[in-house]
Formats: sequence, C-alpha cells, structure tokens
Amino acid sequence: MSDNVVHLYKHTPTPAAEDRPTPAGVEAAPAPAVPLWVRSGRAARTVVTHERTKAAARAVVRHNMYVLGGARIVARRTWDGRTASRYERMLRAAEAAGNYEVAAEWEERGQRFREARHRRRMDLLRAPVAIAKGAVVGTGVGMGALVALGVVLACANKDVTDVVTPLMAVVEFIRLLITIVAIVWGPLVTIGPILALLGLWTVGRHQQAAPNWALPTSARSSEGEPITPSIVVKALRDLGVPALRNAIKEMGDAGAAMLSPIVIAGCGVELDVTLPSGVSTIEVQNRRRKLAENLSRHEHEVFITIPEAARTVRLWVADSGALDEPIGPSPLVTDETVTADYKKGRAPWGQDLRGDAAALSLFQRHLLVTGLSNQGKTASLRALALWAALDRTVEFRIADLKGVGDWAMFDGLATVLIQGPADENVIEATEMVEGLVVEMNRRIEARRLDPKAVFAPLIGIVDEAQVAFMCPVKDEENRPYGGSKATSRYFMAVRKVHNQGRAVDVILWEGTQDPTDQNLPKLVREGAHTRASLALGTESQARMALGDKAVDGGAAPHLLRQGLDKGTLVVASDGIEIPKGQSSLTVRTHYIDDDQAEAIINRAKALRDGVTTLHVIDRGEERDPLADIATVVGDASRVLTQDVLKRLAALDADVYGKWSFIDLKRVLEGTGAEPYKSDGRMVVGRDRVQRALAERDETDSASAAE
Repeated sequence: MSDNVVHLYKHTPTPAAEDRPTPAGVEAAPAPAVPLWVRSGRAARTVVTHERTKAAARAVVRHNMYVLGGARIVARRTWDGRTASRYERMLRAAEAAGNYEVAAEWEERGQRFREARHRRRMDLLRAPVAIAKGAVVGTGVGMGALVALGVVLACANKDVTDVVTPLMAVVEFIRLLITIVAIVWGPLVTIGPILALLGLWTVGRHQQAAPNWALPTSARSSEGEPITPSIVVKALRDLGVPALRNAIKEMGDAGAAMLSPIVIAGCGVELDVTLPSGVSTIEVQNRRRKLAENLSRHEHEVFITIPEAARTVRLWVADSGALDEPIGPSPLVTDETVTADYKKGRAPWGQDLRGDAAALSLFQRHLLVTGLSNQGKTASLRALALWAALDRTVEFRIADLKGVGDWAMFDGLATVLIQGPADENVIEATEMVEGLVVEMNRRIEARRLDPKAVFAPLIGIVDEAQVAFMCPVKDEENRPYGGSKATSRYFMAVRKVHNQGRAVDVILWEGTQDPTDQNLPKLVREGAHTRASLALGTESQARMALGDKAVDGGAAPHLLRQGLDKGTLVVASDGIEIPKGQSSLTVRTHYIDDDQAEAIINRAKALRDGVTTLHVIDRGEERDPLADIATVVGDASRVLTQDVLKRLAALDADVYGKWSFIDLKRVLEGTGAEPYKSDGRMVVGRDRVQRALAERDETDSASAAE
C-alpha cells in the first residue's frame, strides 16, 4: 500500500485555551491581576518623565546654580580687583592676536597697578600706629572740649556738677549705641547670610550662570551668543561645501588655522577666513544666509567681503539686534559751529558697520543715489547738500521731480528750485541741466584763455531722475526730453556734464528709484564717480546701481531689508574711506528731518549775501535784460557782477549763457546802474537797478500818454 495519506478535510490547529471564544451564557474568566510592583513602576515613570517634573527639576538646579555661579562670578571679580590677573589675561590675548602695541600698553597698566598696590600695602603697615596716635589725640582733644563745655555750663548755671554733664551725656550716648547693637545683632546674624545668598543668586541670574539645559526655554535660544573660533569653524564646516567640510576634518587643529584673530569692530566682530585649497570665495558668498543661521544670526547681520589676500573672505558679524538700533544724530544738528569746505572737507554722512564715522568727499565727484521707493534716498541725498550748503561758495540748482516739499527749505538759497512731477517740471529740469552745460562750456572757454582760472562750485541736483528719463514729451523739433538715445535732451545734457563738468567744478547729483535700463541708462549710471544704493530687489539691480566690480567684491544692497534698513546704503566711491581690499562700504546714514534741515539752511543763508531763487525757467519769451537783472539781484544790497552773470545764465541759458562782463556793462550803461567797485570788487547795486527800472517805466508811461 502507498504510504501517502489523503485527508478529506482541512486540518486547523486547536486554539489555545485563552484564545477560544467564550460560549454564550458562560461568564468570561477575569484577567490576571497586574503585580503591584509593575503598577508602581509605571506610575513612578509617569511622574518622573512628566513635563512638570522636568520643569521643577530644572528650576531647582537652575536656582541652585545661580547661587553657585554668582559666588564664582563675585569671587572672580574680587580676585581681578585685588590682583593683576586681569592685566595678565589681556596681555596674553593681545600677544596671541599679534597686537604687540596693545600688549605693551597692558603690560604698562599692570605695572602701574602693582606699584599702586604696593603703596597701599605699605600704608596699611603704617596705619595701626597712625590710628593709635590719632585715637589718643582725638580722645584727649574730645575730653578737653567736653570739660571746657562743662565749665561753661557750670558757670552759666552756677552749679559745679555741670562740669561733668557733657561727659556723662557722651557716655550715655555710647551706652545707647551698645544697646541698639545688642538688639539688632541677633536678627542681623540670622538675616545676613540670607541676604548674601540672595545677592549671589541675583548676580548668577543676571549672568545666566546655570547649565544651558536648566535655563528657561526663552533663555536657551542660541541667538546672539558670542562669536568664538569654535563657533565660526563649526558654521563653516556645516555650510554645505564638501571640500571645505573635508578639509576642516583633516586639519590637525580642527580648522582654527583658517581664522585670523577675532577683533571687535563697532557693534560686532570681524575676522578673516583663509579658505583651504579647492574652495572658492564665491561658494561662501553664495551661502550667506546659511552661514548667518549657523552663527545664530539673521542674514542681514552677517556681511561677507573679499580682502586683498587670495582665497580669503572677511566676515563681519553684528551683535544680535545691534543693527536695529538707530545711530546718533548728525553733527550738523548737534553742533551749530560745523562748517563746510567743498574742496578739502568731507560731509558727515553716517556710520559704517564698525561704528566709525563715515564721511564723503564731494569735490569734483558726480553722485548717484538709488534704491527702492521709501527707503531714505532723498534724506541721504539731502544730508550731503545740507553740509555743502554751509560752504558759501557753493551754488545749487535743484529739480525735485517728486514735488512734495522735500527740498522746499532750499528756497532762498538755491538759484533754481523746481518742484513737481508733471511733464512741465521735467521740461524745466531738462533746461536746468542744459544750463549747467552752457555754464560748463563758458568755464571751459575761460580756462582755455586763462589756465589758472578758478571757479565757484556749481552743483545741480535732480531728485527722482527716473521721471525725467521716462518722460514721453517732445519739443518743437520733435526731440524727446526723456529716453536714453542720442536725441534725448535730458540724457544728452547729463552725459555732457558727466564728460567734462568736473574739470570746471560743474557737478551733477541724481537720485533715482528702482533702477532699470529704461529709467537709468547705462552710460548715465557709469558716469557717476560716487554710486550709492539703498535696499534693492534683485542682484541685477545692484549691479546697475554699483557696478559689477562692487557686487563681485561683496556689495549686496539687494540683501538689505526693505522697510527695516531705511537709510542704510552701500557706497562705491574713492571719496569715502573704504577698508583696503574692499570695493564698497555699508553706511548707516544720519537722518535729518525737515525742521532740522530748515535750521541748517537758515545757518547757511546767514553766510551768504542773499540769493533769489527761480522757480520757473522761462522759455521762448522775449527777454527784458534790465528787469531780469533786477530779478536776479533780488533783495541783496549789492551782488558781484560774476554772480549776476551766473544767475542770468540760470534764468535763461539761451539768452544769457554766453554773456560776459562787457554785455552786462553795455545793458546798464547810461541807466545810472552801471557796475561799480565795492571793497575792490565789481558789483551791481540793487537800489541803482531799481531806480533805473522805475525811471524807464516813467519815461515809457509819459511817452504812451503823449
């Protein structure tokens, strides 16, 4: 027979007793009881791991460590105060940083401290003898004075017992003091240690002298922690650059050799990082945000620039929150004695990130300030003009194409002031810049005839210049005022001033917002010697504003925070002191409000004889030279003939742009208002011109009556 057995049904294993279903009507067996020790362990684990228990444990450890840490801090301060350890510590730090001048200074300070300490100790040795002598003499003098007072009382009261009354009063007072001390001493001995512990706890709590895990949640954040070499190396290691990470791991000193000494720089610290072979500076620059986060900082609190050394980046790391604090007021506001020198001086513009004063030279430098709207462009541009206004030789011609009064205080100081965004205002601004070209050509011709000729500075300012570049209006010859082609009147006038104006001190400043190739042509922006940018939206705009060299060197106005970094701009110019090897400087400018600007302008006006401001430039009308001369003379009692010629040119460049002293004399000859000498210089008198004008009007009226 075959050994194979064929089963006619499916075999299923018999379930275990505890897995069998309970038949209906039969009561289920009770579950086995959990041992007491198991339940106790679970309860204990729940209690121990509960968040409240953890918080309580942290609080106990924290407050005890506050006392211990406070004791350690107080002991350290006492030790530093009584010994020369502080000076030794600073000496070693200066030597490690290679700053031997500072090391020598700390060594000298330490020596002076030791000498002073030696004198104090010698004084203490002599003190007991001096105190004993003083006590004997004081006691004798005191008792003598009391006896003398007693004698006086005895004589006055005719009672011999009053001789000892003052002595007994002093004895009674001493007994009272002893009684008070005896009463207070017991509680003081009890409370004194408690007060001492409380003081130590306060010191420890203020310094957060407890383990980080025991601190409150709000204090455990690493944001704002001091920058140390280990933190910087760790931040670089975790930057996401494989070659940099591997190089740091292979370094025997864990990467410390890459770092220069960390030095305090203004409201932050600064250091150079020499990158290992195979790591480029651009790889670090492109990871600025990640590097900042690794350093427990916000992106705007870390700046990366490229110094002269090869394969090196310079890091400036701000103290947490320091850049959100405002800087102090401008020296123009706080010091009414400040003066300006356009040629040799520098305008106080603000502070760099190191906290040092940032001053800009304006001498023969065209200026361009750009940025997004409402970032402080006009305020930063106006601050420079306010300083230059304190030089009485500087003439201003201003076109404000925003027209909301930001430049209104220059009325009475600028020879031309145009305010408004309309096409008519753009036409006036264009003719103002063309007037600069006429004056420039006149000066160039004068310089050709006299190579030693010197000219007063003439600064033209166009704020919101993008309005001019975008203007679609055309003149009678079908030439557009705006645009960036050779037919554009405004564009070509700006280019001419940029090309030759600085040689004869005819300077143009422009302020524009949100730069593009349409509203700020390439040739115009590259013609500015000083280029500054506030917050921008993109890197391409930053390159338009400052140029490729500055951006490649670390300039990053596009990383400034719109709305939060108002007044902070990045400057590329040879007119401002920039650290060696860098191509730009970040400046936090002083803010001068309208009232303060008005006060500064009033001081500037007091330095001048009086200026008549032209608000509208006449075009195409037949000129009345005598009336125009009266207009430009204004309220001044007398005006230099050369200033009259300049103001006439500003009034109408087409008619008066080529006038010389001979033309002026020709018009005034025979009117009784001829130029005359005053203090050795030729001038035109206001009263004489007004009288000549009045006599002419009377003659014309009489002729008309006949």
